Amino acid sequence: MSVSSEPDDRYVVGVDFGTLSGRALVVRVRDGAELGTAVHAYRSGVMDSALAADGQPLPADWALQDPDDYRDVLRHAVPAALAASGVAPERVIGIGIDFTACTVLPTLADGTPLCELPDLRTRPHAYVKLWKHHAAQHQADRINALAHERGEPWIGRYGGKISAEWQYAKALQLLEEDPEVYGRAERWIEAADWIVWQLCGVETRNVCTAGYKGIHQDGRYPSREYLAALNPDFADFVEKIDGPLAPLGGRAGGLTAQAAAWTGLPEGVAVAVGNVDAHVTAAAAQALDPGRLVAIMGTSTCHVVNGTELAEVAGMCGVVDGGISAGHWGYEAGQSGVGDIFGWYVDHAAPEGYASHELLTEQAAAQPVGAHGLVALDWWNGNRSLLVNHDLSGVIVGLTLATRPADVYRALLESTAYGTRMIIEAFAEAGVPVDELIVAGGLTGNRLLMQIYADVTNRPLGIIGSAQGPALGSAIHAAVAAGAHPDVAAASAAMGRVERDAYLPDPERVRAYDALYAEYRRLHDHFGRGGDDVLLRLRAIRNAARSASVPTPAGEAALPQEVMA
Repeated sequence: MSVSSEPDDRYVVGVDFGTLSGRALVVRVRDGAELGTAVHAYRSGVMDSALAADGQPLPADWALQDPDDYRDVLRHAVPAALAASGVAPERVIGIGIDFTACTVLPTLADGTPLCELPDLRTRPHAYVKLWKHHAAQHQADRINALAHERGEPWIGRYGGKISAEWQYAKALQLLEEDPEVYGRAERWIEAADWIVWQLCGVETRNVCTAGYKGIHQDGRYPSREYLAALNPDFADFVEKIDGPLAPLGGRAGGLTAQAAAWTGLPEGVAVAVGNVDAHVTAAAAQALDPGRLVAIMGTSTCHVVNGTELAEVAGMCGVVDGGISAGHWGYEAGQSGVGDIFGWYVDHAAPEGYASHELLTEQAAAQPVGAHGLVALDWWNGNRSLLVNHDLSGVIVGLTLATRPADVYRALLESTAYGTRMIIEAFAEAGVPVDELIVAGGLTGNRLLMQIYADVTNRPLGIIGSAQGPALGSAIHAAVAAGAHPDVAAASAAMGRVERDAYLPDPERVRAYDALYAEYRRLHDHFGRGGDDVLLRLRAIRNAARSASVPTPAGEAALPQEVMA
């Protein structure tokens, strides 16, 4: 794509807040040309073993972040991307952001994070709970059981289960483990909405996270009576999340003087309503039409697809009217671990001399389908869809003395493709067709992995035409918020790009994978649907052993043993 500029060209900035860093991208409005980018790593990263403020150990399955790391992305990555682009700041007309989700934090009424209050700096529950904070499974189980017991009408919109990753489970954990911090939390807000608040000084709630993570359906949240039945002190929770809902691509406000100083952009520049990294990517990949499923593959995978009709799909993360783009029902599913699984194997399990993605991929690619004799379950970070249980764990079946590192590596790659096929089939069975798979994210460069996905799913696989899919998607929404395009669909057509049919399924490999996938499904149902709860029992034993050796986080009450399990 040509990057030669014209005198009347205007530009927007997209900022993608990921798990370990934030990326800023400067994009030309008329055609989506990417002019400059910069990355800023979070200083505290992911706090999953100890709190950065004082070093206190954290219990199992926690994952926290420091919100000032997000401000640092605005202070460093945005000015650096602008400098790299050579674009004059006065030619920038808008800024948009996307975030991991559900990444959520407690604040005061003015948006001050509780963890920034001096007396709460060493209270873990005052911090951001990252999407992969999975310590609220007990609360999620109660939320689901009570919803079915009461016949709550919204539970079917989420495939029958609310995830431990979403807003309610994490907030209920906060209440029950640190009620003082819960009481001082005047707002409980997605990081996507919080960073927009920091940019424009106005609190908004985007319809995407409100629907998928905040259980906002048909114009309302769960009732006060339902919440009180979970815990009497939880009855007021909706007051902490309720706020003005704004459509995707809408204008949240103008850049404040403080945010202008951080970013180097002009004060008053349009700030787009916040969004989720996966959902903005659909626009970047020109995949807003129904039937085009986008898999954003990185540390985890999020699957999003538009549909024309409302359907309740078992095990899904949710269906939301306008949750991906206006005029469609947006469906979301996901896998809690994908790239993290491959990284775990290379970093912690591969023998010396084999700890290389490139080497293992090369050796794995030389194998015929099924030659390793293995099947793995992709639950190394729990299961988001279809089972919605983060106490599940990984399994590899078929290991022998002849098994070699590349065998295991390929089995792990294949396991994530099987998990995606489970999701696609669940959509199809519920009447939500998936005709094409489009992949975005950092894993698109692994050609073996992409071909495995095409063969396992038996669908043509396209590749997004940008290495910065979420940031480009955020820039597209910023262009709409600034009035440069009439709506997200028009902006996507002008600024997005995709290579369709980059990988096509091979009939012989498809047949071979059908046989292996049948074994995956048997293992999936046996270990995940009540055939044997050994994985849950092992998790309970592990948590009990760890809780005996880890002090209770500061300010928290000791948990009953059944909660720790």
